[in-house]
Amino acid sequence: MKIIYYECFAGISGDMNLGAMIDIGVKPEYLVNELKKLNVKEYELKISKDKRKGISGTKVDVVIKGQKKDTQQSDNKHKHRNLNDIRLIINKSDLKDSVKKLSLKIFEKVAKAEAIVHDKDMNEIYFHEVGAIDSIVDIVGAAICIDHLKPDKIYSSTVELGGGFINCAHGTLPVPAPASVEILKGKPVKKGTVQYEATTPTGAAILATCVDEFTDKINFVIEKTGYGIGNKDENIPNVLRVYLGSDISTESTEKISSSIVECNIDDMNPEYYDYIINSLFNAGAKDVFITPIIMKKSRPAAKLSILCDIGAEKNIEEILFKETSSLGLRKYTVEKIMLDRKIEYIKTKYGEVKIKSAFYRNKLIKSKPEYEDCIRIAKEQNIPINEVYRLVEKLMNEKDGRIKE
Repeated sequence: MKIIYYECFAGISGDMNLGAMIDIGVKPEYLVNELKKLNVKEYELKISKDKRKGISGTKVDVVIKGQKKDTQQSDNKHKHRNLNDIRLIINKSDLKDSVKKLSLKIFEKVAKAEAIVHDKDMNEIYFHEVGAIDSIVDIVGAAICIDHLKPDKIYSSTVELGGGFINCAHGTLPVPAPASVEILKGKPVKKGTVQYEATTPTGAAILATCVDEFTDKINFVIEKTGYGIGNKDENIPNVLRVYLGSDISTESTEKISSSIVECNIDDMNPEYYDYIINSLFNAGAKDVFITPIIMKKSRPAAKLSILCDIGAEKNIEEILFKETSSLGLRKYTVEKIMLDRKIEYIKTKYGEVKIKSAFYRNKLIKSKPEYEDCIRIAKEQNIPINEVYRLVEKLMNEKDGRIKE
């Protein structure tokens, strides 16, 4: 099982991530050529070797044409792009469907956070940071690299946020930036090791979207180590260290300690459940489910259960107390046991479809198409969803061509 592990002792930014990805094996020319498929001409990608505190790594700079050196101000007329503008650029590009999908998921993480911070709809406001061309390159570049490396599992350490204040399009803001805080809700973080913005909203969104688990425990065989060089050079090395490794376990299952938070509800409008469930997932829930129960005096009710990482409990509790009619909660620790999983892609005449495969004792035991991909194709092609599933399953079962690596 291929593993990527982000060690964020000095935080993460979009350009540091690209440097680290190149340092662990993504060829620079591959990244550059794939980014050209965006058909955006407003930048140049500068890739070089650099050092911080004696640690050598790869530095990536997105040089904006017309931007003055050592300033955030640019003559770039597109610096105020909104989310719909970005969707259009990505969807009209020649990038792989899987890269488009991951890129947009990362962008939407940032956009939702900015919308909450500024109390506006994410599709109505302009995001200076999201609209900047360097953020477009950093985020799409991250999706290109992850899709190219195709890890089975992505982990991250506790994330250093930094400290102090920063100047941005909205004025002087505390570190971490409000958007970064919103994006990393439910994730383990720390701050104050350095007095600058160690983790940017772009870096936070890459982690929040792509990482399967946040843990400070390393339990794999290290095959490559990469360093993405940042722009600071202060008391600690301003680098993002990324490991490429493989699982050392001979077992085909993974055991993780998680939390169950639950409550019984018998006096709430059931129409609220859909909104509450979406809010719980946004707060870090891994699974949410409702069980019909009978309470005292034979009253019908529902047990609302949430599976989450241990560090996400507080956010879950806040939503349950604020959004439901429950007056109390229960929580307990459980051991979650999971099969080894692998994400692959299969090409159909309508585009790529993600395939989720599960393994037990190193043998494939089940595979299924990604529901969202099948729904998208059904809507785009105006065909029944079961026809899409039949096509994908036929391709999956074809000899010597079941799944495209």
